[in-house]
Amino acid sequence: MNGYFQLKADSAGVFLKVYAPTGDGVPVTTQMVFEYLDLHKLKGESINIDKAVKAADGTPVRLSSDKIHPVRESYKLTIAEDKMSASVFFYPPMEGAQQMDANELLGDLKLKKILFGVKKDVINEYFANREYCKEIEVARGKDPRDGEDAHISYNFNTDLHAKPTMKEDGTVDYFHLNLINHCKEEDELAVLTPEDPGDNGMNIYGDPVRPRKVKVMVLHPGKNTRLSEDKLHLYATKTGHVILDGEKISVSDVMVVENVDLSTGNIDYDGSVEVKGVVSAGFEVKCRGNLTVKGIVEGAKIEVAGDVILERGMNGMGSGVIQCGRNIITKFIENAEIHAEGSIHAESIIQGRVTAGTEIEVTGKRGNITAGHVTATEQISARTIGSEMGTNTIVEVGVNPGLKAKIKEAQQDISNATKNIQTIEPTISGFTDKLRKGFKPTPEQLQYIQKLVAMDKTLKAQVEAKTKEMEELEGQLQDVKKANVRFTGTAYPGTQIIIGSLSQTLKKEYKYGKFFSDGGDVRYTSL
Repeated sequence: MNGYFQLKADSAGVFLKVYAPTGDGVPVTTQMVFEYLDLHKLKGESINIDKAVKAADGTPVRLSSDKIHPVRESYKLTIAEDKMSASVFFYPPMEGAQQMDANELLGDLKLKKILFGVKKDVINEYFANREYCKEIEVARGKDPRDGEDAHISYNFNTDLHAKPTMKEDGTVDYFHLNLINHCKEEDELAVLTPEDPGDNGMNIYGDPVRPRKVKVMVLHPGKNTRLSEDKLHLYATKTGHVILDGEKISVSDVMVVENVDLSTGNIDYDGSVEVKGVVSAGFEVKCRGNLTVKGIVEGAKIEVAGDVILERGMNGMGSGVIQCGRNIITKFIENAEIHAEGSIHAESIIQGRVTAGTEIEVTGKRGNITAGHVTATEQISARTIGSEMGTNTIVEVGVNPGLKAKIKEAQQDISNATKNIQTIEPTISGFTDKLRKGFKPTPEQLQYIQKLVAMDKTLKAQVEAKTKEMEELEGQLQDVKKANVRFTGTAYPGTQIIIGSLSQTLKKEYKYGKFFSDGGDVRYTSL
């Protein structure tokens, strides 16, 4: 049982008696006594209070010579900040003073609008077996039940980190990549587990407490797919190749051509494309599926939503460009501009501007990155970086190449909207001043100013949304802890290593190691 204290008042003044706890009970503190005195606007000398608390033997200690009426049994009510619980700390009545009863406390709680979760059994138990100076929870709200986010399970590969296999001689095996998501008619492609919104809770005042918001998702059928009646299953309606474009799932078949040249013209196809020969300089290939080229790609322009597989490689002749929505696997890249949302795997990169959303891996017999600018979000690995001749080579990790472009676009949108707001608001302000002075506008003038006010509101909403988007994107730029550059051979002097916002130009040769960021500088460690 907790320790407790009791006051008595007589003609000689006000006295304090403190009793020690029993068993594992909590002793009385001077703070408890002061809180009680403050609650009832009573006086007491600190020295005497300390004396009584330390002794805790029930001996009366005078607090003051004041003449007061005895104070009846009382309590201190505490409401949790989240309004989910209320507790009471009971104080005994002064000697000879009246006690409370359960109905009085219940009435007090009702007056304070504590209506939900009142623990009548706990309150009745207290008044049947009083225990003072102890915190008792007398009301408890109902916690909300958090639900679950919706989830889509895909029955095909959506991973951007697909890698080719290596042959025993160190070359890449382009024939067993397993990157094509083949499907048959009526194959189940995806399953939606709907969101569980959860259940509301209620605080002690009877106000609803909402569960956390859950993510809502739906299946988006594309070409050659169908939804089940309950919209929870998505099926292929023909045999072909599965494509995930954003959230839309489609199925397409493959277009096969001998070469991309004068005999075919430019290729623009909704499915996948296979070129048995070469893609000649000056031509374009666009497809919504995957692209496989068995011969050389010259100075062509290629735009592919899926994966790109170049079995021989690409000599871009300074004008070749590849824009890829997933992974690129190629024998070599030379004098070309390459962009992949996923990973890039090659045996050699020479004089190219190459960017990948995940990683760049340059392996095989040569495994060299020489000249140009190579960028990846997570990791770049190669055998050799730079050259003995000190060729200008830039290797950059830690920044998603697409993020910078998105941030720049958001900044431009904010700038344009802000300029328009600055143009509109003086007109609105001037019109408002005229109205205050008694100006009576024509219907046409009133309609015009209403349009300006609506446009001003829309532009401000755009600025707010774009600012939030830009902050989120900039936050993503900060996470470079895992980004690194690995090499199993030599990193030559003159090579510039960039990790996030940090940069270092190598002054000497480094062997078999990796470069990483420690948050303040670019560091090297051996493998």
